[in-house]
Amino acid sequence: MADRQRKSLFLLIVILIVLVTLAGLVTGYLYVSSEVATQFGKPSSLLTLTQRVIYPLELFSNRAEMFEPFSPGNEEQPFSVGQGESVGMVCIRLEQAGFIPDAELFRIYLVYSGLDRQLQSGEYVLSGQMTPMEIAADLLDATPREATVSILAGWRVEEVAASVAASGLNVTEAEFLTLAYAPLPEFFEVLPVSEAPTLEGYLFPGVYQIPREAKAITVMETFLTAFSDNVSQEMLDGFARQGLTVQEAVILASIIQKEAVLDEEKPLIASVFYNRLRDGIRLESDPTVQYALGYQEEWGSWWKSPLNGADLAVESPYNTYQVFGLPPTPMDNPDLASLQAVAFPAETPYYFFRAACDGSGRHNFAITYEEHLNNGCE
Repeated sequence: MADRQRKSLFLLIVILIVLVTLAGLVTGYLYVSSEVATQFGKPSSLLTLTQRVIYPLELFSNRAEMFEPFSPGNEEQPFSVGQGESVGMVCIRLEQAGFIPDAELFRIYLVYSGLDRQLQSGEYVLSGQMTPMEIAADLLDATPREATVSILAGWRVEEVAASVAASGLNVTEAEFLTLAYAPLPEFFEVLPVSEAPTLEGYLFPGVYQIPREAKAITVMETFLTAFSDNVSQEMLDGFARQGLTVQEAVILASIIQKEAVLDEEKPLIASVFYNRLRDGIRLESDPTVQYALGYQEEWGSWWKSPLNGADLAVESPYNTYQVFGLPPTPMDNPDLASLQAVAFPAETPYYFFRAACDGSGRHNFAITYEEHLNNGCE
C-alpha cells in the first residue's frame, strides 16, 4: 500500500514537473514571439506550423546580426536580382558579396515576414553600411535612386522642362520654367556671366544622372555647372576676340545650332553670320522666326517647318528677317560644337548658305545673292 502511494506521489510530481516545464516553454515561446513580432513585424499568414515555431526562435537568437551593418567599411556596390531568381539564391549571393553575415538567417526573415514574395527583380545599389533589415527593405523597390535626364542640343527651355518632368525627378515643368525665366542670383555664381534675363542657352546638352530627391534648384545648377565646365577660358577668350560678350556668343551659337546639321559646317556658318553682322546685313535666319512663332498646335512642335511668307513677316525682336543684329536672348541650348564655332569661326568671304539638294544635310555657300539663287534646288 505504501509502495502504491509512493508511486502515485512520484507520478504526480512528474506530471507537475512536466506541466510546469510546458508552462514555462509556452510562456517563453509567447515572450519570444512577442519580442520577434515587435522587432521584425507580424509573421506571415502563410507560415507552416513548423515555421511558426522555429523561425521566431531563430530570429530572436540572432536578432543582433539583423540590426547591425555587416561590413560598415565597404563602399556602395551594384547588386542585381534576376527575373524569377529564387529567394535562396539571392540570399546566398548577398552573403558572398559581403552584404549580410548569414544567408539562411536572412532567408528565414524574408519568409517569416512574407517579404520573400515581394522581392523585385532589378538593379540595386547596396552598401556594407546597410543593416540586413535595411537591405531587405531596399530589395522591395527596384526604382533607381537616380533619374536619367536628357537634354538634346537645340532644345528650347520648354522642351528641357518637359524632359525633366518626365524623368522621374520630383520637379514639375512649372517649377523648372519659373527658375529658367526668373533666374536666382546664385545661378550666376556658376556661370561665366554676371546676369541674363533667362537661362535659355545655358542648359548644357547631355545625359545626366541626378538623385531622384534633388530639388529644382539643384537640377538647374547641375545643367549650368556643365555649361561652365565645358566652356573653357580659351573659348571665352575667343568670344572676346570676335567682339562678343558671353551672352551674345550664346545667342549666336543657338542660331548656328538650329541651322547646322553637320558639326564640321558650323565654323563656316558662323563665318557667314559674322560677315553679315560686320557689314550691317540682317541675319535672315529661319530658326529666329521659328522661335518667335512659338509652339504650333497644328505641328505639335516648337519649331514650325517649312515657313511661309506670312511667318517671315511676323513682328518680333527675334525675327532676323525684320530686325538687324542678334536677337535679344538665345533661342535654344547649343552644344559644345556650336559654341566652339562662335569662338573659332572659319574665315570666309561667304554671305549666304542654303541646304544642298542631295539630302546629305550639307550646305552650299555663296558670296553673292546671285550665286545663292543658283544653289537652289530645281
